Amino acid sequence: MEEKAYTPDEVAQIFQISKHTVYELIKRGELQAFKIGNKMRIEHSELERYKENTKAPAKKNPAQQTSTTSNLQVTIQLSGSHDFLVELFVKQATNALNLQIQPSYIGSLEGLMMLYRGQCDIAAIHLLDPASQEYNLPFIHQLFVYESILVLRLAARQQGFIVAKGNPKRIHDFNDLTRKDVQFINRQKGSGTRFLLDSKLSSYGIATNNINGYGTEEWNHLSVASYISRGMADVAFGIQSAASHLGLDFVPVATENFDLVFRFTKENKQSLTDLVHFLQSASFKDSLTDLEGYSIHELGKIIYQTSQTEE
Repeated sequence: MEEKAYTPDEVAQIFQISKHTVYELIKRGELQAFKIGNKMRIEHSELERYKENTKAPAKKNPAQQTSTTSNLQVTIQLSGSHDFLVELFVKQATNALNLQIQPSYIGSLEGLMMLYRGQCDIAAIHLLDPASQEYNLPFIHQLFVYESILVLRLAARQQGFIVAKGNPKRIHDFNDLTRKDVQFINRQKGSGTRFLLDSKLSSYGIATNNINGYGTEEWNHLSVASYISRGMADVAFGIQSAASHLGLDFVPVATENFDLVFRFTKENKQSLTDLVHFLQSASFKDSLTDLEGYSIHELGKIIYQTSQTEE
């Protein structure tokens, strides 16, 4: 029997939220959808997965709790950039540690700002500082002075041009984006990929109004890559693994550092400590396969920590 699929209107009624909120969840990659023509549909199994991920952990009698199960009382909020390795980390850590992790893929900058405002526990980021050409740390040094912060390297990733198989438009550098016969698809403002793209365009002296499609935005790498696979655009700027997932070609441009930023509080300290140890474990590293476009030789390396985390 074919699985039932719902319209955004039906999903809004099921969850008692607005249709606009449903589309935002889809844009942010928190709710997976597919298109039939111009119509968006969400499968029943995806609704069940989303409901399960957003459930509050069940309360337990304090007398029955142990140090192993106490993590169930804390829901760890992870916000920031979408990445396939982050998805694997969340899935495996949830199972291994019996821990509730709620991801929200809203872009590097907004994820870091949510961490700064105390609205999440972990930020997933890859932000290039145009002045120093250094990733992540310049932003962290500016925002976090008194907080207990630990920055761990997840991976180095290849960023570049995602193009159709065979690269029929012969797109090789940023100047090709200004050609009249080339249609571009962009990432949203605040994403680390958008930071890198805009920095490169500025260094080349390229005006964004000369790029067809610069103002058309999507919220994750697979979404922009799907534009290429469906022939709706000729080129996107994104990660190599997204191109590989959809059988597209890739023109490498830059290697970037992708880090996880942990902000410790009294409530989340034990849970985050367990997550750090899991990320640094040999078992997690050994589980990572099909890593085209990634380098994990620094996986789990401490990039920065405040004095409070050393206590």
